[in-house]
Amino acid sequence: MTSEETFMGEAVAAAREGAARGDGGPFGAVVVRDGKIISRAWNRVLLDRDPTAHAEVNAIRDAARALGSFRLESCDLYTSCEPCPMCLGAVYWSGVRRVYYAATREDADAIGFSDARLYREFGLAPEARSVPFVRTASGEAQEVMRTWLKDARHRLY
Repeated sequence: MTSEETFMGEAVAAAREGAARGDGGPFGAVVVRDGKIISRAWNRVLLDRDPTAHAEVNAIRDAARALGSFRLESCDLYTSCEPCPMCLGAVYWSGVRRVYYAATREDADAIGFSDARLYREFGLAPEARSVPFVRTASGEAQEVMRTWLKDARHRLY
């Protein structure tokens, strides 16, 4: 068995464990660095009453805490299903080096999860999405950004 198969097996086992516990959907993930699992997580949306408690987000959060850094460039993410758009964003924000996934967004859609619909929504202009996005004018918001940029302590991530 290859290391990729071993780590994916751990992600799938986490998915199975979380689903059996009733913590959330049947999704699991592990973050790996240098051939070692740094974090292992599953979907906890129902348990935590948190719509962002997806397996990938939980695994990324745990790995960042364990490594003491919000950047995970030296890490790989193994997930039992192709990440939803929210988790995809977390992948890019964390700088994860590579993502391995098993099931697809279509597989998730087939069991009632809206991943495929969300991917379609993000391709639409904000005003055309099913959830209305309304921009309001506020020069103060941009002023906060400009002030932050001028602060010597600001840090991009």
